[in-house]
Amino acid sequence: MDTFNQIAWLPLCGGLTIAGLVLAFLAFRRRGAAPGLRTTAWALLPLAAYLTGALPALWTIGSTLVGFVTNLVFNPAVWAGVAVAGLSAVLFVVSGVMRGRKLKKKEAAAEPAVQQGASRPAVGATPPQNTGTKPKPAQKAERKPAAADDDFSDIEELLKRRGIG
Repeated sequence: MDTFNQIAWLPLCGGLTIAGLVLAFLAFRRRGAAPGLRTTAWALLPLAAYLTGALPALWTIGSTLVGFVTNLVFNPAVWAGVAVAGLSAVLFVVSGVMRGRKLKKKEAAAEPAVQQGASRPAVGATPPQNTGTKPKPAQKAERKPAAADDDFSDIEELLKRRGIG
């Protein structure tokens, strides 16, 4: 037989409500109206659950949660699953760090190539004529400041006008 049906619910819920109302009375006298009203509200919940027929649903939810937690805590296979999930998370983080390092190296290697590429002639262009003079070394291209740098340059200019920095 189901454990739910073996318990006399009306006396249990009524007793919890009466005990809660006694505590609510004490809370009214010692701490004031707000704590007393809050305790009264909590005290009325067991009787409300019995009268509305919510007790079977609450019992099912509670027993399911207790069963889940006990199976989680006391089952070694579950702990093995938790360990595998943790290992998976660590591998995701490590692979992300490794990928970030690889991309930084690739960007660092591509930067000098871009600067050297500026001095090379375009594809399809005619090669320069040998006039007997030495070719001038390629000048480094000036970097244009980003939009955020423009904001800072305005601030720097304002500070210089005020004699700061």
